[in-house]
Amino acid sequence: MTNENCYWHSDRYAGVTCQRCERRVCAECMHTASVGFHCPACISPQNINYRKKPKLFTRSTSQIGNISEQSLITRSLIAVNLLFFLVTIFRGGSLSSGGGEITIDFGLVGYGRVLSAFSIDYVGIAEGEWWRMFTGGFLHAGVIHLAFNMFLLWMLGSQLERQLGATSYLILYFGSLLSGALGVMLLDPLALTVGASGAVFGLMGATVIYQFRRGVSPWSNGIGSLLIINLIFTFARPNISVGGHLGGLLGGLLIGWLIDEINKKRVAGYLRLLLPFIIAAAFGFSCIWASKYWYDPLLG
Repeated sequence: MTNENCYWHSDRYAGVTCQRCERRVCAECMHTASVGFHCPACISPQNINYRKKPKLFTRSTSQIGNISEQSLITRSLIAVNLLFFLVTIFRGGSLSSGGGEITIDFGLVGYGRVLSAFSIDYVGIAEGEWWRMFTGGFLHAGVIHLAFNMFLLWMLGSQLERQLGATSYLILYFGSLLSGALGVMLLDPLALTVGASGAVFGLMGATVIYQFRRGVSPWSNGIGSLLIINLIFTFARPNISVGGHLGGLLGGLLIGWLIDEINKKRVAGYLRLLLPFIIAAAFGFSCIWASKYWYDPLLG
């Protein structure tokens, strides 16, 4: 039995990891819990006798499997977001609204002008500052904005990292971030935009896809309601990036479906990562193109 097979049915593909014991389980064996899923043994241990099998991954930090099990990537992403926020505060930003020099220098914007006493500086992705597609996703407009995104990143990301593996999870995260940036370029390229919301919406989309393809209703454990509530806030509240949220969601749906489909077909080695990576890169190149040539924003 490989680590891709169900602990209880060795001939079945296992797409979910038990939140308690970390066993791999198929769709028949997984039970919805308050967070993630539980296997038959953990959901009703008094009724099921079983022998504990050795873990598929040891606790050696040299193994990629262990990286995924400890949610190291998700923890690292949260740490980088926190670091960026600290730098924001030290460079003139505020706890309540962010801002400051770092937001001007690294926030996501297609094309803009910075006025000084003696000059006008032209900034943005259209001016060759392509890194703003990434750095804008680690800046936040205040501590509440940061806390909400980091809560969702931990809740969704730690589970997806275990299910998809570290590398596929990274492609999903940054692919969603780039598709969110593309959404900003298409809808509001002149607005200075910050936040990990595009990536977080992508994680929500991927979670919905992952559960739906295994016969689990998104309404059974709250992810469907969470997505709807966030979409309502996206359109109901002012100063929220509609393009960033919708772009990230659509990117996460696409890349999440693609990763899961490739995993089910058991594509070997690095080939299983190639197509999702190409799609993520295409979002980035499209964002650069749109910043230069998309003159009529969809909501303009």
